[in-house]
Amino acid sequence: MQTYGSIIPGAATLARLLPKGASEAREQRSLSHDAKKRLAVILWHESHGKNVSLTARHFCISRSSLYEWLKRYRVAGQRGLEDRSRRPRNVRKPTWAAELEVKVLKLRRENPCWGKDKLTPVLRREGIMVSVSMVGRILSRLRRQGQLPPTSLKDPCIVKRPQARPYAIRKPKDYAVQVPGDLLQVDTADIRLGGNAVYKHFAARDYVSRWDVLDVHRQATAYNAAAFLDVVVSRMPFKVKAIQVDGGSEFKADFEAACEAKGLRLFVLPPRSPKLNGRVERSNRTHEEEFYQLVDPPDGLVPLRVQLLKQEQRYNTYRPHQALGQLTPQEWLLAFAERG
Repeated sequence: MQTYGSIIPGAATLARLLPKGASEAREQRSLSHDAKKRLAVILWHESHGKNVSLTARHFCISRSSLYEWLKRYRVAGQRGLEDRSRRPRNVRKPTWAAELEVKVLKLRRENPCWGKDKLTPVLRREGIMVSVSMVGRILSRLRRQGQLPPTSLKDPCIVKRPQARPYAIRKPKDYAVQVPGDLLQVDTADIRLGGNAVYKHFAARDYVSRWDVLDVHRQATAYNAAAFLDVVVSRMPFKVKAIQVDGGSEFKADFEAACEAKGLRLFVLPPRSPKLNGRVERSNRTHEEEFYQLVDPPDGLVPLRVQLLKQEQRYNTYRPHQALGQLTPQEWLLAFAERG
């Protein structure tokens, strides 16, 4: 018999059929969800001529299930409709001697990292012929009894440094981003321009207006990130209120201190959640495709910065942006100022 979901037709009608007594009503409210469904089926069955076949067809259940529910309801009432334990009546009993269990416990405490596969050959060397599965059952029994504490898998050779963030916090759920400057997303990306030269692209994008500020450094350090923050504050055409970054090391230490000194709120993303910084991630792709893949490899960092500044100005003042209705960020800001 195939069932079609767990929603019972005619729920509003069935609600009027529920028992009216105070004690019965309290008992019914304490029933589980599945027991209430079975009770509703039985009440519908009793109010429709006690026709088992009709009730089974109406609720898309088997007749045998309905007969079972009716039997349990007559014997134990509403409580008889609760789910029953599926534990087998006959549970396997330990078939090993107590001396063997003591021996396994002693070996395991002496070798806390050994499992049943290693303990079994050791026991056989001592003349105790036992199967691997039996040793496994003994270990499970000892673990349930609390005689085997869980083995620590912590690597003592790895010392984790405390990740203290004295200023950065998770962005509060009630933090509203409504006007330009309320939130800037900041990120870095690796750039390779011919040969072995590797640069670090720094980008900041305003969440609302999509205004970008770009820079490039040799390394993505906290010192360079703090310097980029000065660039961002000076080039953004509005007041910056908050910065959002990922958990990269370049956004700690000096960068975090610089945000606090400037009075900027600093929000750090949870681990492995780049989609929450989607605006600036899209910015990285845009400038990679429209600038870095087309530019001739410069002779050094300074010429590259000059060309990147031109790309930034072109993006903000000339390139139409689909998310802004094909306006440039500059045109959108002017229209926003007129509306405000």
